[in-house]
Amino acid sequence: MVIDHICFAVRNLEEAIAYWEGVFGYKQMTEIIENTRQKVKVSFMTKKSSTLVKLIEPVDGNQSLQNFVNRGGGFHHVCFRCDNMKETMTDLTAKGLLTLVPPQPGEAFNNHDIAFLLGRYGMNIELI
Repeated sequence: MVIDHICFAVRNLEEAIAYWEGVFGYKQMTEIIENTRQKVKVSFMTKKSSTLVKLIEPVDGNQSLQNFVNRGGGFHHVCFRCDNMKETMTDLTAKGLLTLVPPQPGEAFNNHDIAFLLGRYGMNIELI
C-alpha cells in the first residue's frame, strides 16, 4: 500500500480551494464532483512533488460530516492505494481495523472500488 491522498473536510469547497491555492501553492486538479454515495462534493488539489489533497464538502443528507465541519472540520482521512482490495481488506481487518464502508464504486475514482476503515487513534482510512 502507498498513500494516494490525504483528505480535509470543509464547510465551503470553493473557499477551501482558493485557500489551498493561495496559502500552500496547490492547484485545483479536478472539477468539483458530487459523490452521491458518500454524499459529498469533492475536488482534488495537486502540487509538484507533493501528496495529493482531497477536499470534501458535505451535501444534504450527510449529517455526521456536516456536524464535523460545523465544529471546524479539518483532517478527515488518509487514503491508501492497494493492488488487491479484497486481500487488503482481509489483512487490515485481521489486524483489528473495523470496516466502516465496505468496497463500493467511487464516483471520484472512475467507479473503482473504495472502502473505509477505522484504525487506532480514530484514524479514518480510505482504500482504493
